[in-house]
Formats: sequence, structure tokens, C-alpha cells
Amino acid sequence: MVASFVYTAVRTPFGRFGGALAEVRPDDLAAVALSGALAKAPSLDPALIGDVVWGNANGAGEDNRNVGRMAVLLAGLPTSVPATTVNRLCGSSLDAAIIGSRAVESGDADIVLTGGVESMTRAPWVLPKPSRAFPAGNVTAVSTTLGWRLVNERMPKEWTVSLGEANEQLAERFAIPRERQDEFAARSHLLADEAWGSGFYDDLVVPVVLDGEVLLSRDEGIRPGSTPQKLAGLQPAFRPDGVITAGNASPLNDGASAVLIGSEEASSRIGLAPLARIAGRGASALEPQMFGFAPVEAAERALKRAGISWSDVSAVELNEAFAVQSLACVDAWKIDPAIVNTKGGAIAIGHPLGASGGRILGTLAARLRESGRRWGVAAICIGVGQALAVVLENVAERAR
Repeated sequence: MVASFVYTAVRTPFGRFGGALAEVRPDDLAAVALSGALAKAPSLDPALIGDVVWGNANGAGEDNRNVGRMAVLLAGLPTSVPATTVNRLCGSSLDAAIIGSRAVESGDADIVLTGGVESMTRAPWVLPKPSRAFPAGNVTAVSTTLGWRLVNERMPKEWTVSLGEANEQLAERFAIPRERQDEFAARSHLLADEAWGSGFYDDLVVPVVLDGEVLLSRDEGIRPGSTPQKLAGLQPAFRPDGVITAGNASPLNDGASAVLIGSEEASSRIGLAPLARIAGRGASALEPQMFGFAPVEAAERALKRAGISWSDVSAVELNEAFAVQSLACVDAWKIDPAIVNTKGGAIAIGHPLGASGGRILGTLAARLRESGRRWGVAAICIGVGQALAVVLENVAERAR
């Protein structure tokens, strides 16, 4: 059976909502990440890329529906390189990598470039289209930045609560106090700052440069001075007496990521040795308001398909949509929290929806390479009650 491998992964720095990347279109951001991934493989003829699979959660504006194809054209790749855009909300770029790996393993393609992008700053407002011309009443513009919009009235009300309220319910269900959440969030900022200071991200992040100007070269939302005590002073964001705050949840962000995937035989054409084998994949779903807990089962399925257990795993990259859902997953897996997000997570780095899956997958591959350990898991929760997970095997350790 043909195996699929991660050859290289890059991302842009993640910008704050309304921050340094606010003037950059999402298709341009996608092109930056795509070009950055190919720059890591200068021997690769781009015409040999069998497909580009790109993730994007909104797609309602400048993403222009198939932002993957737009990025291919804007990056100057041959027009013969095809591209598709997939939408599994927060998991879109991890879904793209999963689809790309399946294409390689099935023999449909030898080299696939995957990734994702989101400009949450530039996500447009939308208006419902009237059933007849010139209605007399008012209409309301709806933001497409995050969460439910234009909800079908047939949906049960308990399913369509806000993301924050859903995580307040999760905190109640698993009795996870505010103090633990704030400690987890402060750790995210501390570790992200340490990782940048140590040079870990130097090879993983490509600056956003447009028209010769460097707009951003480092993640914009990291706060090195964060402490649980400072975060404890923030007011609850969703309930007057709640535990979810702006400090223990991921922010709104702009950014893009890219992951180059190929077969083992493609190494000579790519001009690189592979970093990690994609050893297992898992998807899961449950009640929409419980989305934060969905990674638990997705990771279990990915581990089973890889033929390993949690005792084999030395590195976990779990997207931190909210501190409470991350803690609920780690508790359920019964793993050592010290192996989770050791280079910081989305609470500090950011969570541009369509880009986050590629970020955690690339970070996981780099952590395995740095540590010399064999097995790692990347997992991400997804709005409306879903999750995805991927198991990576360090190629260097696999050969031993």
C-alpha cells in the first residue's frame, strides 16, 4: 500500500482581528503560504503537483468561493495545476491534508499541496435574498466572521447556542473551574513566546510581504506577560457569572498555512526527505453544542487506525478554541498535559479558522523532528459538533 508523507509545512504569522493583516485579502494570504511551502522545495517543478486542496470556513467574500484555485493563480503556478476548496469550518485545512493524503495513498496523485486560509477581519456581512423584488420591510446584515448565521428555524434551539455558551455548558458538565482555564491560557502565551525566542518558528513561518513591504513576521497576539492572576481580572464574556473570557478563549485572526504531502517515491521529485508519515486519521461528531469535546473520539479513532495507543504518543497538538474544551479533552484522554501544545496554542497564537488545521499539523511534524520521538497526534474541534485528528509518525524514528 502506498503511504503518504508530510514533506514540508509553513504558515504565515497570525494577525489580530483588525491588525497588521487587515488590509490583506484572503486570496493573497493563501498565495503567500502556498508560495512559502514551495520555496522550501526549490527542486520541485510546480507542474508536477497533482492537486491543491485548500481549506476555508467562510468563502462568502474575497475568498471568492474557490480560494484554493485563486491562490494557485496569484502565486504564479502553472495554470495546469488544479485546486479545490473544502469547508469543514475550523477543521478545513486539516480536512484538506486528510483529503490530500488519501489522494496520494489511492494513487490519484503523487504530490498534493494542501492548506487553508481565513481573514476573519475581512469576512463580509451578508443579506438574505428576498423571495420577491423590492420588499417593503427592513433587512439585517449578518456578519460571517464566526458562528451561526441565517439559522434554519427548524434547528433545535439547544443546538444553536453561541460558541461561548456551548463552552460554558462544557465547563459545567465537566466541572472545570475558571482557575484551571486561566492557568492553561497563560501557559499558552508563555510557551508561544518561548518557542519564538528559541527559534522554533523560524523555519515554520513565512513573513507576509506584499509589494515589497513586510506587513507581519511574528504572531501578533502573543502576550508574554500573561499570568493566571492577570487573566483572572477579565470579565466573563457570555454569562454574567460565567467562566469564559476573552483571555481563556482563542481570538479572531487572519492567516494561512500550507502542507506539502507526497508519496515516498515523490521524494526525488520534491527534492526533500519526508518529515513524517500520515499514519492514522479520524473524524467524529456529536451534539452541536458539545463540539469542544468531539476531538476525544476523533483522536481515539486515528490512534486505532495507526495501530498505536496513547502510551506511544509523545506530542499532541490540540487546537485551543477554548481553554475549557482543551482541558476536557486532555482529561478524557488521561494523558500528561506536559506533552500538549509545548510551543503554545491558539489562545496565544491565534485561530484563523481555515488555517488552524495546517498550523497544528506542521507544528506537530516539527516537534517530532526536534525531539526525535516517534508518534504524535494533531486534533481540532469543529463548530456544529465535529472534530478531526491525524496521527503522525516521525520518519527518522520509523526507520529504526
